[in-house]
Amino acid sequence: MNIDLLIIAGSFSFLAACLHIGVVIGGPRWYRFFGAGESMALIAEKGSLKPTVITLSIATILFLWAFYAWSGAGFFPSMPFLKTALSAITAIYLIRGLGGIIVPFVSDHPQIKQNSLAFWVWSSAICLVIGVFHLMGLIAIWQNL
Repeated sequence: MNIDLLIIAGSFSFLAACLHIGVVIGGPRWYRFFGAGESMALIAEKGSLKPTVITLSIATILFLWAFYAWSGAGFFPSMPFLKTALSAITAIYLIRGLGGIIVPFVSDHPQIKQNSLAFWVWSSAICLVIGVFHLMGLIAIWQNL
């Protein structure tokens, strides 16, 4: 069960990475649907590579995080700095999840307001769930790392 938590966490990251690739393939409509913001959708419509580069960079990071979680579960060989990386990944997911629930209610910054409240709530809830799986899995294997 303990290892399963990191396999699940890694699978969530892998799925998120695949969805990001889907957004690039789906184009401006998908940027809008998944809440990337109107500005990203508009520049994608104009043929700019910026949304593609940003989104594929995020996908790459998420794939890497998936492999780190799976490595921690013993599903893959041990990756470098495994304990540190899993700790950082867990913290990033939890901070993004908590911050994304709070920030839209306290900030008027245009980068925050360009996304809907629904985007912030849903994406933050997803990040919190993934972060909790990482945290529980990391706690379970901490002594063995």
